[in-house]
Amino acid sequence: MILFANAKINIGLQVVARRTDGYHELNSIFYPLPIYDIIEILETDAQDSTLTVQGNHIPGDSADNLCLKAHALLKKEFDIPQVRIDLIKQIPIGAGLGGGSADASFVLKGLNELFKLNLTSTQLAKYAAQLGADCPFFIANKPVFATGIGTDFKEISLDLDEYHLAVIMPDIHVSTAEAYSGVKPMPSDVNLEEAIRLPIQEWKFHIRNDFEESIFERYPMLKEIKEALYHKGAIYTSMSGSGAAIYAISWEKMDLSEFSRYGKVYYPVALER
Repeated sequence: MILFANAKINIGLQVVARRTDGYHELNSIFYPLPIYDIIEILETDAQDSTLTVQGNHIPGDSADNLCLKAHALLKKEFDIPQVRIDLIKQIPIGAGLGGGSADASFVLKGLNELFKLNLTSTQLAKYAAQLGADCPFFIANKPVFATGIGTDFKEISLDLDEYHLAVIMPDIHVSTAEAYSGVKPMPSDVNLEEAIRLPIQEWKFHIRNDFEESIFERYPMLKEIKEALYHKGAIYTSMSGSGAAIYAISWEKMDLSEFSRYGKVYYPVALER
């Protein structure tokens, strides 16, 4: 079975409170982004499930990868065989694009289909929530207004198909811990669920990512990229999640070849289904 796990972007990210358990209350719009990792799942007679990775390097022990944890989670409750997972990693790592969460959730969906477990989307989302806060989003994989710690979703009507997207991924890694260390949780004076309904050309006046202020101070290049994208003609541009990817939405496809001096440039395109 071959799966195409897509990324996501955050349109607005408000850090509104710190909880007693150490997590943070967030408001954000999650929107699917057509940059894909490719996953193949094969049944195997091996003693243990395995993961092989090509493409972008994933740091750390592969045994800790969420793809294998997704398989282990279902295997605890269902009599499914071991599998071999081959991953071609194309979504940038440490970018705020949710690539690892997407891979895990698509493995859950793939195992459900491959072994005919007949789990509903609601059941799959509950399993996904055990793997990570972003993971449940990729089960339904539709635009949502996300609240709580990023796991409470309200589906929204948002379609950016008539626009062009671009993503700049510089050679900068911003850890989640680093991002949160610089942000001051506070209620926002902008209702994000209402602001997203404004004409897109007005988003830049109302919709912001609370992580940008402190991260841009530490990594001025990210602020420079954002400003350069507006100068180039972007309607709206923002850092996604806790960074470091910067995305831009424009009326026409922008020639961003000169932006290669900052890092890798992506022009997301939806797959033909």
